[in-house]
Amino acid sequence: MTQRTRLRWNGDAALAATRQGAARGLRLAAEHVLEVSRRRVPIEEATLERSGVATVDESALTAAVSYDTPYAVRQHEELTYRHDAGRTAKYLEGPLAEEADAVGEIIAAQVRRALR
Repeated sequence: MTQRTRLRWNGDAALAATRQGAARGLRLAAEHVLEVSRRRVPIEEATLERSGVATVDESALTAAVSYDTPYAVRQHEELTYRHDAGRTAKYLEGPLAEEADAVGEIIAAQVRRALR
């Protein structure tokens, strides 16, 4: 008894779905890091907190989280400044390192979802 199997490989479609899932995962992961970091941003008038944004370059598959005030870098790097409870310097670096596993899982979940 001979059994035949036919397989159709849609490589271009699979690649496109993977990129689409990765881009969506990057966006969700960047938003996650932004949310966690906003809970730590030094706050006086909330200008720094409101300036935070998450962006994704889908063509390069890169994401960024940034804060855009003239003093954002100084607040991030200056370890001697005093902050309210729960607010701290390294408000972006800390959450990014601490949430690295979650970021990976968010991206992987979106790639898996796109390939269903």
